[in-house]
Amino acid sequence: MFRFPSVLLSRRLHRRELSSSTTSHPPSLPLSHPIYLIWGSNTGVGKTLVSAGIAAAFLLSSPTPSQFHYLKPLQTGFPSDSDSRFVFNKLRQLSLIRNPHIPLSASHRVINVSPAVTASNPLAGEEGVGPPPELLCKTLYAWEEAVSPHLAAEREGLVVKDSAVLETLGECLEDVAECGAGKERSEVLCVVETAGGVASPGPSGSLQCDLYRPFRIPAVLVGDGRLGGISGTISAYESLKLRGYDVVAVVFEDHGLLNEGPLMSYMRNKVPVLVLPPIPKDPLNDLMEWFESSHYIFSNLKEIMLSAYFERIKKLHDMPREARDIIWWPFTQHKLVPDGGVTVIDSRCGENFSIFKVQKTEVIAPQFDACASWWTQGPDAIMQTELAREMGYAAARFGHVMFPENVHEPALNCAELLLQGVGKGWASRTYFSDNGSTAIEIALKMAFRKFSVDHGLIVHCHEDTTNERSTELMVLALQRSYHGDTLGAMEAQAPSSYTGFLQQPWYTGRGLFLDPPSVFMHNSTWNVSIPEGYHLESLKGKSITFASPDEIFHKGRDKSELATVYSSYISKVLSGFRGSNNVGALIMEPVIQGAGGMHMVDPLFQRVLVNECRSRKIPVIFDEVFTGFWRLGVEFIFLLTDCSGANPLCTRYSLLWEAVDWRNYTIGCHLGNKCCF
Repeated sequence: MFRFPSVLLSRRLHRRELSSSTTSHPPSLPLSHPIYLIWGSNTGVGKTLVSAGIAAAFLLSSPTPSQFHYLKPLQTGFPSDSDSRFVFNKLRQLSLIRNPHIPLSASHRVINVSPAVTASNPLAGEEGVGPPPELLCKTLYAWEEAVSPHLAAEREGLVVKDSAVLETLGECLEDVAECGAGKERSEVLCVVETAGGVASPGPSGSLQCDLYRPFRIPAVLVGDGRLGGISGTISAYESLKLRGYDVVAVVFEDHGLLNEGPLMSYMRNKVPVLVLPPIPKDPLNDLMEWFESSHYIFSNLKEIMLSAYFERIKKLHDMPREARDIIWWPFTQHKLVPDGGVTVIDSRCGENFSIFKVQKTEVIAPQFDACASWWTQGPDAIMQTELAREMGYAAARFGHVMFPENVHEPALNCAELLLQGVGKGWASRTYFSDNGSTAIEIALKMAFRKFSVDHGLIVHCHEDTTNERSTELMVLALQRSYHGDTLGAMEAQAPSSYTGFLQQPWYTGRGLFLDPPSVFMHNSTWNVSIPEGYHLESLKGKSITFASPDEIFHKGRDKSELATVYSSYISKVLSGFRGSNNVGALIMEPVIQGAGGMHMVDPLFQRVLVNECRSRKIPVIFDEVFTGFWRLGVEFIFLLTDCSGANPLCTRYSLLWEAVDWRNYTIGCHLGNKCCF
């Protein structure tokens, strides 16, 4: 007797319950055993046949007891059409043929069904008794109408959020790990079969390739061997690769058109392409002979899947050691990195890294990127896909091009957008640089040229006076400042741990560095901390405490006694500086000094400082790599300081992951400086 208790469990959930289901954090992906997503280049290409064939190759040919999990997250046309029941039934039949004396234990479950299904097909069942099943088939959500899940969900009242689908799938994957506890890695295999094609909508309307992206489960793509199938298969493959999926194999039915040739050529033999025998069209055919004739192909596919899994596990374990041996990390004392202190990032999805963890078991777990990758990460998961698509477009259209005396559409569009945004009212040109530190050096060159022309140091700005240098220009900057790690940028910042002899043996600090007042909160009150050197005798307590940030940024503070104190201090320091006439630029980080210790500078001080420099015709550089583009709640932070009338010479922004127009990313991933002369 076979031991395959067929268990059909239903949970009647109202629409409101499922649509409001959320998960506090993205679920983890267990790695204790191989898990694969089965994708189709379209509907009707044989995904379920491939799933059943993999199951047969894994369960019915193994000399040791194995366990196969088949998960169908979304099923429409239920119960007349049930892919999980198809796999369940075919494996029973194949088991009778191949191993008639070795019974196959199996189970089948349906977890959530729509009200339309329960009304017309009452479902009931009890867990069967017996040994743990070798084949476990589950349908997670089922609808009656045989249409796309987003239509069935809307029509039948079982609307499910993406978070609910992921949470339920995550629970099932955790069950896979628990059921396989104590078994060898190669003794358990799980496939998750999608519905329709790669870009078919899920129940919420999200494309399934986006819906399942937080897990980034390795993929097997079921291609199309029919006329037009080459194009459809390549499109599906590119859609998956664009979203960061690893496709380990492509498999499709042979229709006599030799589609495998162009596909292998396109994939450059990096992805195996397997061809299955033609599938009988007679609906009465039980497909047993077809499965038998396909056994070698499915066995080969199974080995490819297991090999890719073990290769991935090995890489994840080896990467920390290999990285410590051959990589110098920035801002890191390598001897202080403990064993186990290297984080392996498998991918990212939106605001979360997916990192490899070894705890009780191995998992790919979400980890919130709390510092937004040093404040450069902007897009959510949806925008991440859009960004990848636009980057691909730009790279495919232009590749790498030289820029001097040339123009292309993305650069021109980006320049126009920037002049209408951050440069509106003061900038007339845009200069692109490839990184923030170099952008600072470019800004300094521009500022010094502007200063030299305005102050008569250069009579003919278009004439090169070769090596004549009568004036050594300096910068005016702030203590605790940071403007980059190239040699010139480091010269424009105050002495710090970043400029020590080990970091920069050439450092001299070519500037006058003011000690700015800082803002902090204590007992729900905002306070201004004034360094030594300021004359505070005439100040009253109310002048340096505030009830809210709005009061700190208020323009009315310009008439306060504190503004007078700041002005006197700046004038005194500049007048007492021997090279004050040679201060060729003011450079500062508006509001927040990031790398210098997350100090919030009093915006009134910076406003007074800018006004003082304007009166002396000293160009101003705002370094907004750390604070620009809405990071502090406004598009451009110098506007928050209300220095908009200051007409800064240059403002530096990092556009890494935050391009104004996504198509410009690969052309100029860092925006350099916006300048007006």
